[in-house]
Formats: sequence, structure tokens, C-alpha cells
Amino acid sequence: MKNEAIKIFQKKKKIILESWMKYQLLDEGLREDLMSNDELRTQSEDLLTALVTNLNDTNIEDGKAPGLEQVNDILTSVSISRAKHGFSPRETGTYVFSLKNALFEVLQQELNDPQELYMQSMKVGKLFDSFGIDTFETFIKGREDVILRQTDEITEISTPVIQVWDGILALPIIGTLDSARTQVVMENLLQKIVETGSVIAILDISGVPAVDSLVAQHLIKTVSATRLMGAECIISGIRPEIAQTVVHLGIDLSNIITKSTLSSALKTAFSMLQLQVIKHKNLNQS
Repeated sequence: MKNEAIKIFQKKKKIILESWMKYQLLDEGLREDLMSNDELRTQSEDLLTALVTNLNDTNIEDGKAPGLEQVNDILTSVSISRAKHGFSPRETGTYVFSLKNALFEVLQQELNDPQELYMQSMKVGKLFDSFGIDTFETFIKGREDVILRQTDEITEISTPVIQVWDGILALPIIGTLDSARTQVVMENLLQKIVETGSVIAILDISGVPAVDSLVAQHLIKTVSATRLMGAECIISGIRPEIAQTVVHLGIDLSNIITKSTLSSALKTAFSMLQLQVIKHKNLNQS
């Protein structure tokens, strides 16, 4: 014999959908800029249809039980989509748990026996606890994927290798220099050296907030890799506080050319290449 709650859910599907939509639309955190009401209704109807179609006596208490694969697939898709489109965890949680409230509401209307109401409500509660946990785990994974992708993109953007002159490259480093970013810096710089045939690379650390022994080691590794490619490195942007830190930590940068500004480093690079920049007098002046 089919579970009483399941029969009610199948019979009252339209009422449940309207009640669920009401809960969602009344939520103060609902943002129509991320999803229209029509899209929300379609998404909600698909999930509810899958739920009432696949629920049975053996899986009504366990979201991982056989038969609910379609429901879990929809929830996974919804969670990942919402994570990518900027929904908050609260908004995603409201989407799932407001459906539970709509189911509770229809059970209260249809079941007159308090004991039966309690028993069926407990089953539905356990089911949605399972759905909720899986939804949040999937949402977090989706958000982590977004953060990792954005981090990679920011790293690429924040480590541009610029050809400032024939044979001279400049790489302004902004932010903290860790092991992963050092790898990106070296790869980008070495690739650009090969592409342009440059013989001098200027690493400008004006935008690095602080230099500790680890950051210094990363810089030294980058310089060494550059030299192996047949190019010389100049480090610019050595502020007074950075110089004091380097001395205090006992870091040896004596075999590396260092300059206080990018302008000074560029002048040194010109000198190394025996280039001379001459300022011409404006011929239009009287």
C-alpha cells in the first residue's frame, strides 16, 4: 500500500507548487536580477514533479535511496548553477527548505490524525535534511570552482609581461608572491623571453606589500630561471622598508641588480644594451 503522504503529494501537486512559490517570492532576499519569476517557477516545477513521481515507501526518509537519482541530479544542477551565477548560500537553502514547508503545510491540511501527521512529517523532515546537506555541499564545491577559476584569471591578469623596448621586458608584480604565483610568473616570463628574444627582464616589485624570506627566495628562483634562458634580470621597486627587511633577514641579493624605481631599472637596461635616449629640442619653439 502506497504511503499516505506520497498519495497526498501526488494529488495536491499544483497546490504544493503554488504554496512553494509563495514562500520563495515572499523571501526578502529573492533577487529577480539573477533569475526571473518564470524561470524560478519552471525550475521549481521540474524539481517537484521529479520528487512526487519518484517518491516511494522505501526512499521517503532517505535522499540517497534508490529511485531519487533524478531529484538529486536536478538539485545538483540547481546548486552548481546558483553558485556560478552569484546566489548566496541562504538563497539556495531557502529554495530547498521552502519546499519542505509547503509539503508540511499540505500534510497539516490533509491529515487529521496527529500521530500520523507527526510520523509523516518526521519522514519528510529526514528526507529534506538529506537533500539540504547534499545541496549545500554541491553549492560549496561549485563556489570553490568559481573562486579557483577567478583566482587563476586574476593571477594571469596581475602578472603581465610587457615588452617595453626591443630586447627589454618588464613584469610588474602586484600582490603577494607565493609558490603557485611564482610558477605562473616564471612560465609567463620565460615564454615571453623565447617569443621576443629579449635579453633583459625587469621584475618590478613596487606593488608587493612586503618581502619576507619566502618571497625573496621566489624572486631568486625567478632570476635564476631567467638567467638559464640567457637573459639578465633587474629587480626594481626596492623601497626603503623592503631594503631594511632584506638586510635584517640576511638575504643575499648582491649578485642581482636592484633599483629603487622602474625608471632607474629601465635606464640601467638601456646602458647594458648600449642604448642612448636623447631628448630632442622642440623645433617649433622660437
